Amino acid sequence: MFPPFTLRYARFPDRLRAECLPTPVERPRLVAFNRPLAEELGFDLEAFDVERAAEALSGNAVPEGAEPVAMAYAGHQFGNFVPQLGDGRALLLGEVIDRMGRVRDLQLKGSGRTPFSRGGDGRAPLGPVLREYLVSEAMHALGVPTTRALAAVTSGERVFRHIPEPGAVLTRVAASHLRVGTFQYFAARRDTEALQLLADEAIERHYPHLAEREGGERYLGLLEAVVAAQAELVARWMGIGFIHGVMNTDNAAISGETIDYGPCAFMDAYDPRTVFSSIDERGRYAFVNQPTIAQWNLARFAETLLALIDDDTDRAIERATAAIEAFTERFEANRLGVMRAKLGLETAEEGDGELIEALLAAMHAGRADFTLAFRRLADALEGAEGEARLAELFADREALDAWLSRWRERLTRENADAAELARRLRATNPAVIPRNHRVEQAIVAAAEDDDFAPFEALLAAITRPFEEPHGEIDYMRPPHDDEKVLRTFCGT
Repeated sequence: MFPPFTLRYARFPDRLRAECLPTPVERPRLVAFNRPLAEELGFDLEAFDVERAAEALSGNAVPEGAEPVAMAYAGHQFGNFVPQLGDGRALLLGEVIDRMGRVRDLQLKGSGRTPFSRGGDGRAPLGPVLREYLVSEAMHALGVPTTRALAAVTSGERVFRHIPEPGAVLTRVAASHLRVGTFQYFAARRDTEALQLLADEAIERHYPHLAEREGGERYLGLLEAVVAAQAELVARWMGIGFIHGVMNTDNAAISGETIDYGPCAFMDAYDPRTVFSSIDERGRYAFVNQPTIAQWNLARFAETLLALIDDDTDRAIERATAAIEAFTERFEANRLGVMRAKLGLETAEEGDGELIEALLAAMHAGRADFTLAFRRLADALEGAEGEARLAELFADREALDAWLSRWRERLTRENADAAELARRLRATNPAVIPRNHRVEQAIVAAAEDDDFAPFEALLAAITRPFEEPHGEIDYMRPPHDDEKVLRTFCGT
């Protein structure tokens, strides 16, 4: 059933990983399987068997050709450096070559203790597994670089966190699981050989255009490429109101994919200081802080590459610093492009940034829903009724009215009629996101009643985010006051 494994990481020196078998579970049951992704990865779906899949994707039976390993890494967690973290509840089964010729990691998450578990049980509760499945697949549908969810299997066992919860195992697919923290682990041990091996692997897998560079230029190029990838990624987050929740360096992927969906969430009413994570008590990873934190994480990555960039430490620092400082301009350019598109703009004018900020200020003052406010801009182009639908989102519409006049005047220079502008807007601004209250409802139904129908219905809606749903449940609607979910949890 599985495609052939390549075992790239399993062939690296022992100090980069620990060989480890998954811990079997009592009663594995496949509750979600991503058939389109499986097809893309080269699975033999004609030979697909639910029972066999549940055994393999729970860790009860290691797939033929796989050699599970836990990867070593370190990381700054909320600004504090921890020299050894590693995969404490995850195992890399190996890599496969998908139908497009790309190398993809297959990883089990929640598969039991590893040498890096640090006293933990190595398991995952069902709730966080379903949250990651839903949000990562929504992000993919929204066009945001992300790890993907291949499968979710319930374990038939209980996991103990605040309360006993059903256990589950997620199968995650990634371009790679190389993180800033992976490099930090070996930099802390002054293991330049391992750092060079990891850097070369990152270049081969993610930035092959750098392969012809030599010496320090090769590794400076890697730093610059990762800076560019992260600048684009975080700009995309900001354009959809996404809050990662735990932007530790061990959760920053070298590939530029969004990784490790713990207490992540999407904003409802726009507030740049929004925080959902139960462990982010000081708001370090608030929505508005994400670009600054991304740059801070990249500076930590730069520190790990100094010895590879130049033998002269001062010169290496100077060149790496210039690469890190370039993040701000790259991010702002990406964000401006993202937000222009959200206003229906394809041309660029000097005042566009001010126009964007004016709308966000009006949304903040009016406590308007982030997703729906942008979505209903298309409605506002179609007449007074549509403009009223937009205005009803704002507690105070005075600032909105002033902004609409400026926006309409700006649109006159777009060389497009109202119908074309509305089409652009609806193709850019999603109708459906995985709103916290809907995700929570799906989790509660699955965890408490073993009812996965709400999960499946929500998954179907969020993986078609630009289509307005017409079913019994209004997946576009923000939460009522009694439905609001103000805190999210990571499950570790």
